[in-house]
Amino acid sequence: MNKKKVAIYCRLSEEDRNKACETDDSGSIQNQKAMLVEYAMEQGWDIYQIYSDDDYAGSDRNRPQFKKMLEEAEQRKFDIVLCKTQSRFTRELELVEKYIHGLFPVWGIRFISIVDHADTDNYGNKKSRQINGLVNEWYLEDMSRSIKSALDTRRKNGYHIGAFALYGYRKDPEQKGHLVVDEEAAAVVKEVFDLFEQGYGKTTIARMLNDRGIPNPTEYKRRKGLRYYQPQNPGSVLWKYFNIADMLENEMYIGNMVQGRCGSVSYKSKQNKPRPKDQWIRVEGTHEAIIGRDQWDRVQAIIARRTKPCYSGKVGLFAGKAVCQNCGYTMRSTRTKDRNYLTCPTRHFAKDACIGSFISVKKLEEAVAGELRKLADEYADSGGIASGISLDGGLASRKKALKDDIQAYRKKMDEYGKGLRELYLDKVKGLITEAMYIELSGDFQEEKERYGQLIAQAEESIRGLDDRIRHEEDRRSLVEKYLQFDHLERTDIEALVDHIVVGRKDPETKQVPVEIYWNF
Repeated sequence: MNKKKVAIYCRLSEEDRNKACETDDSGSIQNQKAMLVEYAMEQGWDIYQIYSDDDYAGSDRNRPQFKKMLEEAEQRKFDIVLCKTQSRFTRELELVEKYIHGLFPVWGIRFISIVDHADTDNYGNKKSRQINGLVNEWYLEDMSRSIKSALDTRRKNGYHIGAFALYGYRKDPEQKGHLVVDEEAAAVVKEVFDLFEQGYGKTTIARMLNDRGIPNPTEYKRRKGLRYYQPQNPGSVLWKYFNIADMLENEMYIGNMVQGRCGSVSYKSKQNKPRPKDQWIRVEGTHEAIIGRDQWDRVQAIIARRTKPCYSGKVGLFAGKAVCQNCGYTMRSTRTKDRNYLTCPTRHFAKDACIGSFISVKKLEEAVAGELRKLADEYADSGGIASGISLDGGLASRKKALKDDIQAYRKKMDEYGKGLRELYLDKVKGLITEAMYIELSGDFQEEKERYGQLIAQAEESIRGLDDRIRHEEDRRSLVEKYLQFDHLERTDIEALVDHIVVGRKDPETKQVPVEIYWNF
C-alpha cells in the first residue's frame, strides 16, 4: 500500500520575532520544521515538500510558499497538509472555510495541525476548528485596531508616521517622528511659491524647472539615496503640473503636520482609499516651516481666484480616457474660441519632451462613434440579434467537448482504480509476486494520477470558458444597446471605452491616428 505524502507548512510572522523568548517554538521556523518532520516520520508518511514563509502575517493571502502549496494541493501532489497550529496556515475564518472545510476535501487532502489537534479526518472536531478560525479572526481585527489606534495617537501628538518624508524635508536622525528641513530641496519649494505668486502658471513653472535640469521630487530622492515612493512611470525625471499643484496646497510647508489623508478599506485589505478632509489629522507647528504664513495666504488666495469649473461646467466627454501615443500621458482639455481640443501636456513641460498629440473633441467623438457602428454591423444586425445570433465563437461547443473528455478521463481513472484493487487481490492470493505487484501497481498509480491531472486541467479550462461566455453575453448586451444611438454621452464612454491612444497628425493625409481599446 502506498505511503501517504505529506506537505509541511511553516510560517513565522513579525510578531513572533518580537517574543520575549526567541527560542519559543511558535517563533522559530527551525523548531516548527523539526516538530512537524518528527511527527510525519512517526506516522510513517513520506514528506513531499516543506513550504516555509518567513516574516509573513497569517492574514497575508499572497505568501509565496502558501500560494505554491495551494496550487500543488489542487494538482493532488500530496495527501496531507501538516502545520503546527491552524493559525500557522491562516488566521482568516474565510480561508479556513474555503480550503480546510471546502476545497481540501474535494481535492482529497487531509488537514492536520498538531498543537490544537485539528484533523479533518475527525469530523467531531470540526466545530473546534471553526472556533479556532473565529478566535484567529478576532485576533486579526483586535490587532489591527490596536495598531491603528497607536498610530493615530502618535499622529495626533504631531509625530510623523510614514516611510517617506515630504520633498523639502528629511527625517530627523536624532528624533524619531520629527522632520528637519532639507535645504537643497527647500530652496526649490521656495522658488515654486515665489514664481506662482509672481503670476507664472503651474505648467510654466514645471517647464522652467525642467529646462534647468532640476530633478523632480522622486528623482531627487533617488539620487540622494533617500527612501521614495515608486511612481507608475518609473524613469521619468520631469516635473509635471500635478507636482506643482500638490506642492502649492500642502500645509506641511508652513510647519503643520497633516496626516491620515488615506485609510485602509478594512483590516483584511492593504487597499487604501481617500478620507474626507474633515477626517485628516492636523497638528500645527510640529516642524520648521519652509514657507511663511503670509506668503501661504497670498498663494491660496491666488489659487482660489484661478479655480473655475471646466468650460462646459461638467466632466469632459473623454476626460481621463485619451492618452498620448508617444509618451503615454493622459491628454488634457483645451479650448480655442468655440472649439474644444485634447492635447498632450508633456510637450509643455520641457523642450523635446514629446511630439505632442493633438485632436479636436469633435473629431475624436466622430472616430469613436464610427468605430462603434462598425462593431455593431460586424457582430450583429437587428435581425441577427432577434434570431439569437451566436457571438461566442464556438465556446459552448468547446465546453461540451471538455466535459466529454472529463467523463472519459474519469472512466479511465475508475478502470485503473479497479485494476489496482484486482492486483492487490492477486498478490494476496499469491498469483503474482511482491516485486511484480510493486512494479505493476506503480504503473497503474501513475496512469491514474495522470488522468487526475488531465481532469483538473480540463476543469480549469471550463472555468476559463465560462468567464469568456459571460464576457460574450455582456458584449451582446452592449451591442444591442448601441445598435441605434444619436450621440455619445459621458456615461456611454465610461461603459464602452477603456482608453484611447491618440497619435500625431500625419502631415500628408492630415489624419490623426486613433486606436480605441474597448471595455468589451
